[in-house]
Amino acid sequence: MWRTFKYIISLLAFLTCIMIQAKAQDTIQIPLKIRAGLEVSGPVSYYSDKNILNEEAYVSIDLDEKKSVLFDFGYLNFKYSQYNYSYLNKGTFIRAGIDFNLLKPEKSMGKYWAGIGLRYGLSRFTSETPSFDKENYWGTTSSSIPQKSYWSHFIEVSPGVRTEIFNHLSIGWSVSLRMLLYSGTGKDLKSIYLPGFGDGTKTISTGLSYFIVWNIPYKKINVIQKKEVKEETDEDEDTNTNGTNGTNGTNNTNSTSGNNQQGKVIRR
Repeated sequence: MWRTFKYIISLLAFLTCIMIQAKAQDTIQIPLKIRAGLEVSGPVSYYSDKNILNEEAYVSIDLDEKKSVLFDFGYLNFKYSQYNYSYLNKGTFIRAGIDFNLLKPEKSMGKYWAGIGLRYGLSRFTSETPSFDKENYWGTTSSSIPQKSYWSHFIEVSPGVRTEIFNHLSIGWSVSLRMLLYSGTGKDLKSIYLPGFGDGTKTISTGLSYFIVWNIPYKKINVIQKKEVKEETDEDEDTNTNGTNGTNGTNNTNSTSGNNQQGKVIRR
């Protein structure tokens, strides 16, 4: 019975401490959102370069004020030709990962994002060489490589920013650094361009993307912000030090005066 009573007292004390701590903290409301974004630089670039069409979109869901999961998908149609061969590549890709917002909740307020994303990407594509010419000692040989399907996968780090310009509408950009894990084509026949990755002849690829994003709030959460404790500045420390030195100096002066008076009395 006494042990049960002690448990109840301890629980009440714990709850009291939590309530006191909550009162000493600030609480703000952050809206969690579902986002649908469209990458715009790919279609715009197609008007100047008809050899490559890259279309991309994504959907993300906020988990809390700092983290969100993301699903990215897209389509690539790439063609390349020069004097002795032509090359065709087209396919789709998906990327999945998580985004981390590095802004404080009172700064972001569900509207602004500046952080970094981690992704895993997978692409499915077909590649073919309709014609190529090869010169040798006996002359020029013409041939072709038929269409074949491949899989490739990669990882990606993507820092960027996003800001809400109108209600439910945001714009943003991100820089992508990708590392190829498996090209799918082997060492002897590398794909010139991989969907979702970029240059298939290299292990590391970079990219820059611009997005228009539609935001749909689905929930609000309360985020507790701890009050910052103000630290003493150097000026305050210097003031305190000078004040202490001044007091010590006064005491030393009084002590010296007292000693002189004692000396005079002794001489008498």
